Amino acid sequence: MTSPISNISMRTVGTVESVSSDEIKVLLDIDAPRNIALNTGVPISFPKINSFLLLPNEVGAVVGSVIWVGVERSAYPKRQGLKDFGLIDLPFPLRKMILTPIGTLTSKEGQWKLERGVQSFPSVGDPVILPTQEQSIAIVTNYEKNSRLKIGTCPTAHNALIQVDPDKLFGRHLAVLGNTGSGKSCTLAVLIRSSVEAAQSNLKQEESDPKRDEQKNTNARFIILDPNGEYSNCFQDLGSGCRVFKVPPFEYKSAEEFVLPAWMWNSSEWAAVAQAAPKAQKPLLQTALRDLRSGYSQELNLRTRIQTRCNLVLKWLLGFEGKGATGFPENKDCGTMLHAFQEDINIYKSDLAAGDVLIKPMSDLGKELDKIYKENFIDNKKYYGDFSDSSLSKIIKLIKEVLAQYPQKKQYISANEDMPIRFDASNLANYLEVLASQQSGNSSQYIPMMVMRIKTMLSDSRMKDVVNPNDPPSLQEWLEKYIGSNQGENGPVAVIDLSLVPYEILHLVIAITSRLIIEALQRYKKLYKENLPTVLVLEEAHTFVAKKMPHGDEIPTPADMCRCIFERIAREGRKFGLGLVLSSQRPSELSETVLSQCNTFLLHRITNDRDQELVSRLVPDTTRGLLKELPSLPKRHCILLGVTSKIPVLVEVKDLKKEQQPESEDPDFWDVWTFQKERKVDWSKIANIWIGTSPEDTSDFASQEEAQ
Repeated sequence: MTSPISNISMRTVGTVESVSSDEIKVLLDIDAPRNIALNTGVPISFPKINSFLLLPNEVGAVVGSVIWVGVERSAYPKRQGLKDFGLIDLPFPLRKMILTPIGTLTSKEGQWKLERGVQSFPSVGDPVILPTQEQSIAIVTNYEKNSRLKIGTCPTAHNALIQVDPDKLFGRHLAVLGNTGSGKSCTLAVLIRSSVEAAQSNLKQEESDPKRDEQKNTNARFIILDPNGEYSNCFQDLGSGCRVFKVPPFEYKSAEEFVLPAWMWNSSEWAAVAQAAPKAQKPLLQTALRDLRSGYSQELNLRTRIQTRCNLVLKWLLGFEGKGATGFPENKDCGTMLHAFQEDINIYKSDLAAGDVLIKPMSDLGKELDKIYKENFIDNKKYYGDFSDSSLSKIIKLIKEVLAQYPQKKQYISANEDMPIRFDASNLANYLEVLASQQSGNSSQYIPMMVMRIKTMLSDSRMKDVVNPNDPPSLQEWLEKYIGSNQGENGPVAVIDLSLVPYEILHLVIAITSRLIIEALQRYKKLYKENLPTVLVLEEAHTFVAKKMPHGDEIPTPADMCRCIFERIAREGRKFGLGLVLSSQRPSELSETVLSQCNTFLLHRITNDRDQELVSRLVPDTTRGLLKELPSLPKRHCILLGVTSKIPVLVEVKDLKKEQQPESEDPDFWDVWTFQKERKVDWSKIANIWIGTSPEDTSDFASQEEAQ
């Protein structure tokens, strides 16, 4: 039986040469292994960068990570016991290492456990030993009760299984960072798939528990905002199913149409789309939204048009009150306006239904306009004469009598401008014109451009199906579809494929969808006094959560709104059970607020200097050696660091089957160029979809292609 002392002696590979708070220099023994060590029970590579060594002390052993290996040439032997002076003067190679202390390995009840921090540093001359397989696994493995989520293995610690606590991983936000092609998308797919499968496995184990309700699906909720359309197919084999939402056309039947009705938008989001100026335009836009949500004006009928026209003329005539319209060009302008008003009144009067209360006051107004027109249109109808104050006062009085037939506007508002109450969004632009006509001063001149932007967006065939569908869902239906119904009945994963959403509204769509999710969970907690754990995954985060760039404009852009909502989720999401997962290839371009709230990182290959510099600030100096490996990490390899791991760990992410991988593989240039892979080119279908050709045309094309 081997004693503890002899066991340590067998695994000793060197001695401590110097000690500082952040590095320990080690002088390797002459007989220490040069490439493969066999004295730990199993063959391991030694010496190796980022491997672990132990320095025994009174509480256990200090764990050091190898950050440098080298050879020092000496003109004479420095080791004790080599008395060869005077024989021959040959250089003696001294193999050396530099370690970074990362923690203390202790044994409790026969189980090894790593604790961060060093309680007792080694002294010069102390032995340095190789860890056993059990110790190496304990260094990189969390022996916590809730570490249920398997994400991969650690190649530097005997391929130890790396498991993390999903509560810490998703509850405190996660960032997956790395260059394009380094495996970020597959890592996200592994995290989601492993989470669902682990929950399903746990349900099967508890099927015999009489206290558990009969429920086959897991109650997990993952919502993936997918701007590239990579994840639509990779979760279809999960037992609980996957909901996929896409902008038409669909390439497979299981997808549902993605809609985000404009009536769900709040006033700030409408202002971003319409580019409403804060002082002149946004207050009017907010008033219009309040009225439409409250049901005050659902359509612009004949009575509304009469009211609008009378208000506009009344405001004009009040400018001549007390002085009349005398002299050129006032008399000409006033006469032209009254002549056009006379024609409109006569047309409106003929269109009114019999018995309408407006008929009499409008008839009186029409007669007075006819009279003043005949009196003031002189000289063979070439120009107008002066309009006296008394004649204009009669017109003003008669206009007020027409307006008096309209009910007084309610002084209270039953809905504010941000409530998601359904209204017909196509009425907003016209109703803004009505409100502008009722405003005092020259406010109406600032409205036409805003109205034009709203009309353009709502009439755009590419956006109409998303923002103004023919049969929009209710708020309840939308929440059940996209966040998930009771007890996960409709599946744990929702993929929102935004690849065909027009770029003009892509930022806005992502911002509104995310806002609705966090506000729904916020209200859930207020009602039920507990969280509804949900994970929101955002691909290409550097595009949608970019740093704030000064643009010298008071009007927030959709990109500003997108960044602000994710900063809010990063700060407050944990309180309401919303976890955030970001994937980005340019971490240096991400919002500092969002990145600072992420407590776990999975770092894939990063070669850009600025990105490496930012990542190096995320971890303590004692682990900088592992980060130097970032530019050379192979695909599917990443570094796990943060609250889910006591020390940064190199992880080889689980490999997925082809059909389970996101559609993010590299393009096959050579195979296509050399006809090894066929690519049919027929741009007619794409052109038809692009310009909004009817679905019948594209379906005819698809049926012809199938027949061939």
